Amino acid sequence: MKPLRARSAGSPRSSVKSLGNSVPKPTAAKKSAAARTGHRAREPFADKAYRELRARILDNSMPSGEQYTEDELASMLDMSRTPTREAMLRLAGEGLVEVRPRHGMRVKPVSVVDMREIYEVLTALESTAAALAAARTDQGDSIKQLRHAISEMDAALKLDDLKAWARADEQFHTLLVAAAGNARLSELVQTYVGQSHRVRMLTLRLRAKPVMSNRDHEAVVDAVEAHDAKRAREIHFSHREQSGKMLVELLVGHGLTQL
Repeated sequence: MKPLRARSAGSPRSSVKSLGNSVPKPTAAKKSAAARTGHRAREPFADKAYRELRARILDNSMPSGEQYTEDELASMLDMSRTPTREAMLRLAGEGLVEVRPRHGMRVKPVSVVDMREIYEVLTALESTAAALAAARTDQGDSIKQLRHAISEMDAALKLDDLKAWARADEQFHTLLVAAAGNARLSELVQTYVGQSHRVRMLTLRLRAKPVMSNRDHEAVVDAVEAHDAKRAREIHFSHREQSGKMLVELLVGHGLTQL
């Protein structure tokens, strides 16, 4: 993964300021043209720093337990310390790192106990999301999107591409929670999914081929489409509960008590 490169700090702001009110404002026509050409506002550096560091942590290129100073991270991102610090604090809020004053940040390891607790939380939250999604009268395109994600998982397993399966599986869970229509619930789930992601990726080849996982997903979508909230909750609760139990057993069985 290539590091992000910040744009030059120089800007025409000082020259624009000197022109005062003589600087013409964009007309509605120009704004409309910009929208037609797909022009988008530049992503804030703090958001870029967060996205880049989070990706490095989740794919294990920044290993757990590693310590990084603020200057090291800023240099890695080719950014100033201010957006780097903002990104660090945001990651700390998600439980991915520990920020230490004057010492930068440390990537937090994930233990067996952590994984057990994370899956207990995910089981409760996601099964609630499945029930809420089933109870909605207007489900929009959610059923179609969920079934497409299952198709992607099936295709990945046929190719024995477990990384592609994991991406599609994560997309399925994200879509299912989004279908509940509860933004706070989605935010909570994403935090815990992020904390468990590294371990899930490291144990992909240690588990049996997840064919039954795909079928569980199909059953959940069937219940959601039928507006059967009770069944949707029960199926997904059982699915997540079994997944968590299997993952913890894998970690203990292979002596992977902390990752």
